[in-house]
Amino acid sequence: MKNAIYYVEYKLKKNVDVSEFLDASKKLNDEHISKQKGYISWKQLNHGETWVDMCIFENMSDLEAFQENSRTPNEVALKFYSFINLPSCRFHPFIVERDYKN
Repeated sequence: MKNAIYYVEYKLKKNVDVSEFLDASKKLNDEHISKQKGYISWKQLNHGETWVDMCIFENMSDLEAFQENSRTPNEVALKFYSFINLPSCRFHPFIVERDYKN
């Protein structure tokens, strides 16, 4: 079965302390995201003002269940979201067609 990626591109709000944002991200991962069925990893990427979250799941069904479980954010998720310029978010689900590794 092919892995699925929950890809979200966004910008942070102005004057956000990046270390506080990354701490909130880690807490969200440790307390919620990593406990979801099929979770493999969460990578956070940054280039200038643009951030990308790539949460990798075992398959699309697990990714869709994660989305459903995340519809009502808890306190930890709300803290994470408080750093993000929400209108800038762009979400794309992807299926991994091929994974090249050394």
